[in-house]
Parts: sequence; C-alpha cells; structure tokens
Amino acid sequence: LKEISERPKWDNKVQYLLTCIGFAVGLGNVWRFPYLCQTYGGGAFLIPYLIALVLEGLPLLHMELAIGQRLRLGSVGVWNSISPYMGGVGVASMMVSFLVGMFYNMILAWILWYFFHSFQNPLPWRDCPVNLNHTGKFFLSYECEKSSSVNYFWYRETLNITPNIQTSGSLEWWLVLCLASAWCFVYIGFVRGIETIGKAIYATVTFPYLVLTIFLIRALTLPGAADGLVYLFTPNWDTLKNPEVWLDAATQIFFSLSLAFGGLIAFSSYNAQKNNCERDALIVGCVNSFTSIYASIPIFAILGFKANENYNTCQNWNILQLTNAFNIGDENITVENYQDWFNQLNATDPSEVESLDLKTCDLHTFLEQSASGTGLAFIVFTEAVINMPGSQVWAVLFFIMLFCLGLSSMFGNLQGVLTPLMDLHLIPTWMPKEIFTGLICLAAFTISLIFTLGSGNYWLEIFNNYIGSMPLLIVAFFEIITVVYIYGINRFNDDIEWMTGRRPNIYWQATWRFISPLMLLVVFVAYVVMQAEKSPTYSAWNPDYVYFPLAEVLPYPGWVVAICGLLSAIPVISIPLVALYRFICFLKNYIKTRHNPNPYANDVSSGDL
Repeated sequence: LKEISERPKWDNKVQYLLTCIGFAVGLGNVWRFPYLCQTYGGGAFLIPYLIALVLEGLPLLHMELAIGQRLRLGSVGVWNSISPYMGGVGVASMMVSFLVGMFYNMILAWILWYFFHSFQNPLPWRDCPVNLNHTGKFFLSYECEKSSSVNYFWYRETLNITPNIQTSGSLEWWLVLCLASAWCFVYIGFVRGIETIGKAIYATVTFPYLVLTIFLIRALTLPGAADGLVYLFTPNWDTLKNPEVWLDAATQIFFSLSLAFGGLIAFSSYNAQKNNCERDALIVGCVNSFTSIYASIPIFAILGFKANENYNTCQNWNILQLTNAFNIGDENITVENYQDWFNQLNATDPSEVESLDLKTCDLHTFLEQSASGTGLAFIVFTEAVINMPGSQVWAVLFFIMLFCLGLSSMFGNLQGVLTPLMDLHLIPTWMPKEIFTGLICLAAFTISLIFTLGSGNYWLEIFNNYIGSMPLLIVAFFEIITVVYIYGINRFNDDIEWMTGRRPNIYWQATWRFISPLMLLVVFVAYVVMQAEKSPTYSAWNPDYVYFPLAEVLPYPGWVVAICGLLSAIPVISIPLVALYRFICFLKNYIKTRHNPNPYANDVSSGDL
C-alpha cells in the first residue's frame, strides 16, 4: 500500500490524455488508413471501420484504461494480480512492445535520414545521379534510369538493398548513425518515465496536427487535388461484399488504438483512481479515428496532384511522339485536343500510329496506384513533393510530422516495457532509473542493427507482419477473457462504478461479455486461415530481374519461414508457460500438504523429546 500511494502521477489530465492520444495516433493513421480507403472503395471503407471501432476498439480501450487505473500496476502486475495463472499475458504484452519498438524506431531512423536530406536544393531524390565511366563519359545509373529517381534514392541511396533476403549485405554506416540518433531522441524524452514524457508530449502530439492543417490548406490548392478527394469520398459499395474489407477494418482499428501493447495500461496506472476512464476511452478512441480521416484529406489531395502530374507527363509523351512522327508544328497538339488529333491521325494512318506504341493515359488508373507504409512516405509523397513549389519546406515539415508521430508512439512502447519491470522489482535498488532506461535502449539498439543491413528492409517487413499482428490478437483475447470471466464482470463493473460514479451501461456489458471476444476470435481465425492458404512470399528489389523495375516476388527460404513462426510464437509462449508453471507449483504444494497436513508436527514432537 505504501508503494502504491507513492506511485508517480500525471501533472494534469491534459498531459495524460495527450500521452494516450500520442501513443494511439501513430504512423499508421497517416499511411495505412488512407491506403485501405484507396484499396477498398473510398468512403465505403468507413462503414466496416466505424463498426469495428464501436464493437471492438472502444470496449477494449475502455477495459485497458480502467483495469490499469484501478489496480495501478503495469501489464505484468495487472494480470498477475488478477490471477497468477494469467501472468503470462502481461509478459507477452511486454515482449511485443519491446520487439515492435525495435523495428518501429528503425522507421524513425529512415525518417531522420530523409529529414537531413530535405534541406538540399534541389532535393536529392529529384534527379538520377550522373556517373563517370572508364572512358570518361557521363552516363545515368541503369538502375535509376529503368525505375525512377525517387525509387533509386530509397532503395539504393538509403537502404542499399540486397537482391534477396539470403544476401545479408553489410551494416550501412549512415543508417547506423540515424538509428543511434533515433534511440537518443527516445531516451532523452523517456529518461525519467512519465516525468519527461509528460513534458515532451505536448510538442510531439500537437505539432503533427498543426502540420496536417498546413498541408491540408496547401494541398487543396494543388492542381488535381479535387480528383483525389472525389476518389476518396466516392464510395464503391461492391467492395463491402469482400470479407477481406471487414477483416482489414477490424485489424486496422485494433492496431491503430495500440491495444494489447501494455502501454495504455501503464499510462493509466499513473492516474488517480477516482477518474472517469470511460470518458477518457471515448476521447482517445474518437480523436484517433478523427485523425485517420483528417489525415486522409491532404494525403488524397497530394495523391490526386501526383496522379494529375503523371497523367500530364503521359499525355505529353504521346503528344511528342505524334508531333515528331507526323511532322506537326509544335504546340498544335495539346492535352485538351489530344483525343481529337489522335482520332484523326489514327483514321488516316493507323499503321503508323500503332508503330508508335503510345501509352494508355487514364487518370483513374493513376489514382488507383496505391502504396502503403514506407512506400507512401518515402516513394509516393517524395515523388509528389518534388513538383510542389517550395518543395524543401514541405519535405521538412512532412518528415518532422512523421517523426513526432512515431516518437510519441515509441514512448508508449517503452512504457509498456519499463513499467512492468519496475512493478516486478527487477531493477536493482542501487541502479538509478536513468541508467536502467539507458540499458533498455542500448539493448534494443544493438538488436535492431539487423535492420541496417542491406537486407534490413526485408527483415523489418517480417517483424512487422509476424510480431505486430497475430500475437497482439492473442494477447487482447486473453485480456478480455481474464477480465470478464476470471476477474469477474460484476466485480469489474463495481470497480468502474467506484472510480467514475456510474455503472457501465448495456453497450459496455454486451461488448465486453460477448461481442468483442467473438470479434477477436473471428479475426484471429480468419487471419490464420488467410495465412495458411498462401505460401509466405516477399517483394525483392533486384535490378537484374528480367521485369525490373517491377518487384520480384520470391518465396521465403525454409529457415526464414521457421524464424517467422518463432517470431509469432515467442511473444505469446509465455501465456501457457506461466500457467503451466503455476499449475505445477500448485500440484507440488497440494501433494506436500496432503502428505503432511500439519507442517509443524515434526517440530513439536522433536521439541517434546
């Protein structure tokens, strides 16, 4: 009781809410949600997304905030105190947070690399590099000329990527430095836990919204922006018949709220117990979803601008071919009258027109060219920004915004590791908290050096796909089962009534008891079935590939498939192992008690003698 009473607290309620929002709102809101909208019928995707928010996201969010606030412990302490048999759930959360934090911070390292290069004029990804051959003549890089300057800067100048995962490559020193810098930023903001997080969070959370607003104002004035927004808000209702739409909506809302990482439980454990956690959950959940939709507007406006630029480039190339082939005066054929000229020339000399191999230029096709994750941030956006006036300014603002979004999420990931370790008293009493935090960051940095190899991008995709998916679903399922059926839903309702002054209504009761566990189970089974139906493959960047610059789709080698299985299993193996260990201890005590019902009998008889 003495330790609980001395537990640190947030300076104020705003600080706590901003920290939870910063943890929940991350890079996925900016580059994953717009991709899903683009893939699954624009505005139609909002229907399964909002249904998943109401029936899955908010109930789990409320549960984590409430149980952490009531028991005032980290993830390991919470589940261990409810039932020693469920202590492995907290260990699993801690493992997932640590492993996800490693590859997540590598993304921040890439962002720093692009940020440092955003001050150059012109931007270094605008043009292909010119090399000097052995004869003294200048030539363009084959890899860059066949793909694009943006692709070349990402795959060669940044990643120096190998052609497959078996070829490891060497540590790229510039990525090592950027990764070290990213961990230094995390350590400085996290060095004393919530004491320093609370001060850093104001900038890391509020700045991205300011930049998004500036981008929104600017993006809406770009040519072609309206086309992108029309594409976003025009629903394609047929896509709702596809079960993958509902599966992706459920997983997106689950992961975007950062559920099951343990960070939200840790943050809420520093709250006063008399606090309206229901209102907090609604605020954090709604702000998170609003951010996803709000960020989609400037993103789609920029995608519309890029599609418009690509369409004009395509048309101008066709115009040049027709102009040269038929000796037509310059500027006679324009984008506006191109179709009329094409029809006329094709009617008079169709064989000549056919020999020109003109491109098919369709604006809607360019709008449908989707990209997610690093592809959206480091390829699609960087390609769009080089054509924007004042491109350096927009590049700097964009990558600062991404860094702030990622940094605030990293605080939550590390809090999900540090708080349980502190609650379990695993930190030696003689070791200052700052030193222990530094050792955690150093260990994570050392392991994450694998992502700075030439094959590092392939490994990061593996970590993202196999750690940041199925283990979290398993952890969340056991969390809600533990609260509802082991801790007891009536007891949990009593706790919430004591903390908030109001008993949970029928909505919370129905979702906690039945709907949310069922949805998690369905999503988990569907995910496993989808993975089992296809063999694991990855997209490799190989300049020697016959269809380059298209990605070469390769199967994972057997040893890599084994590692993928281990990455999915290791974080959650603690759940059955801890339960088994507790059960064995129970059996030992039971057998010992049964054979010796009075443990002091021998001592008493020997004393009498």
